[in-house]
Amino acid sequence: MEVEISRSVLTDIAQTTLDGIEGIEVAPASLRPSEVGEVLRQQGGPRRPRSLKVTRDGQNVTVEVGLNVEYGRNLVGVARQAQQAVAENVELMTGLKVRAVNVTVLGVTLPKGTA
Repeated sequence: MEVEISRSVLTDIAQTTLDGIEGIEVAPASLRPSEVGEVLRQQGGPRRPRSLKVTRDGQNVTVEVGLNVEYGRNLVGVARQAQQAVAENVELMTGLKVRAVNVTVLGVTLPKGTA
């Protein structure tokens, strides 16, 4: 018996993982160069295009994500944290092999609660 995992499920796993990391957010797709990603819609709440693309080649998965990072955070540190968390969760939940998680920092945002 074979189980097929859709790309939208893989995208949801990546999005939920990234939502759980403090100080980052997936950037709106309009900020991302068109040749790097495609527009995927976030589930729930206001539907806004996001810079998150998941591709699958057999048992291998590649994730490309554009992030906005909170001002004052270590860019390399949060990008690395995002890469590790997404790879671990996708592999753990699906049994697929994550070939790469490519992170592009597209912007810096003010910490929540500041005007």
